Amino acid sequence: MNLPLIDLAGRPAVQQPTWPDPLALEAARQELSALPPLVFAGECDLLTERMAAAARGEAFVLQGGDCAEVFAETNADAIRAKIKTLLQMAVVLTYGAQMPVVKVGRMAGQFGKPRSSGDETVDGVSLPSYRGDAVNGLEFTEAARRPNPERLVEAYHRASATLNLMRAFTQGGYADLRQVHEWNKDFVRESTAGERYEQIAQDIEKALAFMRACGIDGESFRRVEFYSGHEALLLDYELPLTRIDSRTERIYDVSAHFLWVGERTRQLDGAHVEFASKIHNPIGVKLGPTTTPEQAAELVERLDPNGVPGRLSLITRMGAGKVRDLLPALVEKVSTTGHDVVWICDPMHGNTIEAAGGQKTRRFDDVVDEVRGYFEVHRGLGSHPGGMHIELTGDDVTECTGGAEGLKDHDLGSRYETACDPRLNRQQALELSFLAAEMLAPVS
Repeated sequence: MNLPLIDLAGRPAVQQPTWPDPLALEAARQELSALPPLVFAGECDLLTERMAAAARGEAFVLQGGDCAEVFAETNADAIRAKIKTLLQMAVVLTYGAQMPVVKVGRMAGQFGKPRSSGDETVDGVSLPSYRGDAVNGLEFTEAARRPNPERLVEAYHRASATLNLMRAFTQGGYADLRQVHEWNKDFVRESTAGERYEQIAQDIEKALAFMRACGIDGESFRRVEFYSGHEALLLDYELPLTRIDSRTERIYDVSAHFLWVGERTRQLDGAHVEFASKIHNPIGVKLGPTTTPEQAAELVERLDPNGVPGRLSLITRMGAGKVRDLLPALVEKVSTTGHDVVWICDPMHGNTIEAAGGQKTRRFDDVVDEVRGYFEVHRGLGSHPGGMHIELTGDDVTECTGGAEGLKDHDLGSRYETACDPRLNRQQALELSFLAAEMLAPVS
């Protein structure tokens, strides 16, 4: 039996599945511990450098992808669609911010989900809640909902396949800047809100033409850095995938480049915060509306004890109606610690509501308003708005209302496909990027 590199004994670990077969769990953990790393320490260190630039206001971070990845969508079409959408958003944000955009896919590991209740009851029948494909199945049957540790190993292999495709798409010419811009021109032409964004698209076209005329056509035009990230939720997955880098003798979680601690697992004395504090990856922590300034400062000290610029991102999820009131005190308190953190806006999780038909949904206007409030707060305080964290898909789903398409509650049943929380579809995600580009434009 291999001992974990990080000792979590005595630390409460919330939001963990109740595995019915301890022997099967141990077998899965042993198998994971023997598998090759999914990412490398040098890649994680490079991302930390990129995040440090965002902390200084010299870069902007775009994180995006599924609420919960599902095994069935580990295929080229689904992965390509998400990458394509993120690349399109990044081009527009790069132009708006006039600085590099750090691209982190919420992909290749987002197979676990926290839940508000351990059980779900339907028509008087209670079964374990769906906790993501790495734990159990979405189908409401006893067999599907039984937590199965073999799914942890399956999650590894699905993540490996996703990373292989991510690297191929972003390094093999698919991410060519000119091609991505052509996709955005198509979006502007086809979108009902296209006229509003046409000027930005034309300005990007002129900038690209100018660079071509100057002979600037380097390798950076044809390939991009693209990193993976997910919530470090399932400790039975993350612990076996922690390794010591032979070059530096530091501990890394090789399941992803970037890991974050969720709103439900950020207890200061908890196992998740302890785990995150010990790995050398760049990490994040979600801060919801109940976070006090004192708690935020304590989390910063615990998770970034050495004050490494770019190591820690604070991902705020306040809700459109609260961000302007609650965020300033957090920013001001954290600034007194002297740590160079990256402030990232998650405008999704604080704006979830229930539609008339019972589906969970989000209003696009609320998402935009939280982003706008986030920019207003940071600009008012002189701090750096460092990035956005978005749940999105590259498909034309109908899970969030509003946007240029004008989706209403009665449209949600058309293509409501999420395994958990509602995602922006491709049109809404691109529309958000154009609106954010306007907010990012340097103030003259």
